[in-house]
Amino acid sequence: MTKKEIVKTICDKANKKNLIPKHNLTQLATKEIVQWTFEAIIETLVSEGRIELRNFGVFEVKQRKPRKARNPRTGAAVEVEAKNVVTFQPGKDMEEQVKKSAKVAEVKKKKPRKPKAEKAPKLAERSLAQTAPSPNGSATPSEVTGSVPASVSTENEPVVADVPAAT
Repeated sequence: MTKKEIVKTICDKANKKNLIPKHNLTQLATKEIVQWTFEAIIETLVSEGRIELRNFGVFEVKQRKPRKARNPRTGAAVEVEAKNVVTFQPGKDMEEQVKKSAKVAEVKKKKPRKPKAEKAPKLAERSLAQTAPSPNGSATPSEVTGSVPASVSTENEPVVADVPAAT
């Protein structure tokens, strides 16, 4: 659900209950009120570090300690600085309602990762293929490995056995 959908829901509900006699609450006014609510939450977190909304939950600012991590692309060690993060602990009413009525989200199954040892030859093959194009503009496996495949044939030529390429 987006903020726009929240605004529309609140506006429709307020107008059905006639909260503003003789007038309708517009979506523009509702959007301002929702935005003010979000800004008040943020200001309270910045100034006090914690906001407790009864029957909803608790937002709290916590500090994460500095740590060492790894760059997944290069494998190099990286220092991650300490930082503030916002945490949320749902209230009892919210937790109970969600447990009872919410649909269980489907967890997407991840493809199993290949070990780095299997990836290295493929990555080397790709980089060679990119640097050694063939006459028609693309590299073939035989050009990358430096040998002629065992079963190369065209309509008028015989099958050629695996022969090492001349260097």
